[in-house]
Amino acid sequence: MKNTPHINQTAEIAETILLPGDPLRAKFIAETFLQDVVQFNSVRGALGFTGSYKGKKISVMGTGMGMPSIGIYSNELITTFGVKNLIRIGSCGALSKELNLYDIVIGMATSTDSNFANQYQLAGTFAPSCSYTLLEKAKKSADNLNIPVHIGNILSTDVFYSDFKDVNNLWAKMGVLAVEMEAAALYMNCARLGANGLCILTVSDHIMTGEQVSAEKREKSFTNMMEIALSMA
Repeated sequence: MKNTPHINQTAEIAETILLPGDPLRAKFIAETFLQDVVQFNSVRGALGFTGSYKGKKISVMGTGMGMPSIGIYSNELITTFGVKNLIRIGSCGALSKELNLYDIVIGMATSTDSNFANQYQLAGTFAPSCSYTLLEKAKKSADNLNIPVHIGNILSTDVFYSDFKDVNNLWAKMGVLAVEMEAAALYMNCARLGANGLCILTVSDHIMTGEQVSAEKREKSFTNMMEIALSMA
């Protein structure tokens, strides 16, 4: 077994892993959907589990909130533990008028206000995008499950409570579907380290209308998103 400062591996970690932000959602997924579950991590409360779904090995692990956090975990999972497919599953705030609560959004690309890409010292602006291989699998899985999805550009932000009051309207004008806080870092790490990344989201609140889902339902009721991701394993 291998260890990092943030993952104390006590069991196998599969080549495909689901990455919810909430560790309790990871626990819920493992207990609800997986068979023969073993826990592989509990450091800092980032609960990680490995089990099987329809005969295929798959892991699930909570990453916490924000790009620094998922940046650490995705880097270690790829470089130390050999994970090849990293699928973020989480909640998002809708910006598009076409979205409703509980709709599924798949991030084909991510805009961001983060400085995460500065570390690469590129002579321009890098456009974080998903793995087409995983995107194609996700769309096929959604079609097979008769679950409609919205695919397009999302926003990964470092700021939850913004002092710039018109910021969401400006992103919406650019066709950005929804806002979350992790995908850009995941996509950049996967691009740099040679892995596949994808972000699948459920609309938990609509920023333009003020509608929102309770915290308890965020943890346990986003089953469509979970089933799409699990069926890709």
